[in-house]
Amino acid sequence: MNSGATAERVYDALKQRLMNHEFHPGDRLDPAMLADPLAASVTPVRDALHRLTGEGLVETRTSGGFHVPQLDEPALKDLYGWSGELVALALRGWPTEGSAGKPTPVEGTVAERAAAVFLAVGHRSRNGEHARAIDRLNARLHAVRMVEPHVLEAVDGELAELAEATNRSERKLLGRLSVAYHRRRDRAAAAIVRAVYRAG
Repeated sequence: MNSGATAERVYDALKQRLMNHEFHPGDRLDPAMLADPLAASVTPVRDALHRLTGEGLVETRTSGGFHVPQLDEPALKDLYGWSGELVALALRGWPTEGSAGKPTPVEGTVAERAAAVFLAVGHRSRNGEHARAIDRLNARLHAVRMVEPHVLEAVDGELAELAEATNRSERKLLGRLSVAYHRRRDRAAAAIVRAVYRAG
């Protein structure tokens, strides 16, 4: 296996572990400790951590080292707010009301379905940056979305409505559903943060 393949494999593995909440908020991520379980040397692990820092999934601190970002209510509200704004921007970038796109998957975990819906919205925008930004934000919100059903009721039905509106290209309805989706989470942000730490 060449170094490029190893670096990509290590990056993918670390990203999945972070998204699946295998590390707790605030945990230190030591490249030397992570290298052995990833069957890699320290260098590709450190490179992957730098790359994940740029994506917001990891942070560095003045005291040194890599850490899983801490999560608090204001930070989570900011993420939900940014998600809502991105979806609204992408919807405004749709070519026409009746434009068709790929069907949105309705299977998988809550986090996977939410990511699929919002990414589908982004892909239909004429501005390719919308989908790229939504994809990165989906990764940052993945672990949070996994615990949302412990705090919020009827999440499955909510996602089904969003997926159906996306598949039918009902832009106005989708806009209203997205606003309701994000407002609901903004109001429950404190409880969702507590659920994230309990799940860790």
